[in-house]
Amino acid sequence: MTASAPEEPRRVWSRRERPPWGQLGPVPWLSWPETRAVVDALQAEGSTVRFVGGCVRDALLGVMPRDIDLATPDPPDTVIHLLEQAGLRCIPTGLQHGTVTARVGDHSFEITTLREDVETDGRHAVVKWSSCWMADAARRDFTINALSATPDGAVYDYFDGLEHLSHGRVVFVGRPMQRIAEDWLRILRFFRFYARFGRPPASAGALSACQALAPHLKELSAERIRDELIGILETPACTDVLLLMRGARVLEQVLPEAGAFGRLRQLVFLETRGLVMDGVEPDPVRRLAAVLHTDPHTAMQVARRLRLSSHQMQRLSVLSDITPCPDPDGGEPLLLQALFSLGRKTVVDMILLVWSSERDGEHRLCPRRSALWQRALDLALSLPVPSFPLKGRDLLANGYRSGPLLGQELARLQGEWLHSGCRLDRAALLSSLRPPSPDPEAG
Repeated sequence: MTASAPEEPRRVWSRRERPPWGQLGPVPWLSWPETRAVVDALQAEGSTVRFVGGCVRDALLGVMPRDIDLATPDPPDTVIHLLEQAGLRCIPTGLQHGTVTARVGDHSFEITTLREDVETDGRHAVVKWSSCWMADAARRDFTINALSATPDGAVYDYFDGLEHLSHGRVVFVGRPMQRIAEDWLRILRFFRFYARFGRPPASAGALSACQALAPHLKELSAERIRDELIGILETPACTDVLLLMRGARVLEQVLPEAGAFGRLRQLVFLETRGLVMDGVEPDPVRRLAAVLHTDPHTAMQVARRLRLSSHQMQRLSVLSDITPCPDPDGGEPLLLQALFSLGRKTVVDMILLVWSSERDGEHRLCPRRSALWQRALDLALSLPVPSFPLKGRDLLANGYRSGPLLGQELARLQGEWLHSGCRLDRAALLSSLRPPSPDPEAG
């Protein structure tokens, strides 16, 4: 498949349309000494440079961008020469794609040569260098990501991205079917960007193209799919977007096990707009557990398929079985036992998941039950995690020998301690210590 873009600027601009189309307001990162050092280096021999993509979009929204990306018509070897000439650290992070990273102080700047697609296959692209800013913008996925800005903040917008951004519209550059066919991941990227920046209704043309081409998602690596799903789950709109994906027959390709959308909606409410106290942050793994509402075996299958990290995999497995969650009627003793056995984060996760399930099942909990859950959450976040006061060496000092009997007695004492609500101290536990058997083989 080939792709091409028009030479710049074949269009005749009217006085009203003539670029630039906008101006960035006060943007802190534009005036960083590190940013100015990179810009000055790239412009040292008379070339042009612009900020591109997400950093421009986020600056227009008043959001601090995760990454600061720049573009230039200079080829990568010239970019490397200019950076090194200025004494800046240069990392060739993606030369085949024309990308070089400048590291200045604590900040990284990705610099990419203007490109045009020569050939695409849905996963990879063959590119050629270009000097055309419009052609480079034409190969981007969405109009809100095709914006660029000069170092003094003048914004260039070839595809109405400014209007779409202001109205919450996520629109493909050009024809959705063609854009997606260049990279199948753009299906999931559409839903992720819609979750972050979109307002209903979603583009009918985009949804139609995503549905038609959704089976191609199986050709992508698990890691790329996982990252997009996590990005969707991180947003407040994740429930509505997952439902939109299900309606477009996309979710069945990447997460067919999802089904507990009501519980997920309630969890997002508690995390973001509910009564929970400070200390609870939105968590994509917790949200994944909420929408799966499944057994540990199936949860592990999902975790392996998505190539979750070992830590994420373990969390998802634990949260797929919430039966150890303490009942909020049990008060502080049960919570202390749970904190000791499971750890604070798991207890907080389980409280939120069970509370969400109750809210989903009852639609509206009685004030007393809601108050109990709130108190349980407050205690889980504030109580110190108890520590069992005895060690094996304490029993050794009282006549026990290493072996099964010592382990059994230590387990018995720990059971007494847990039954007391973790309140028995070291002295009290030692006073209830059974005398060791004189025969080490007895028992």
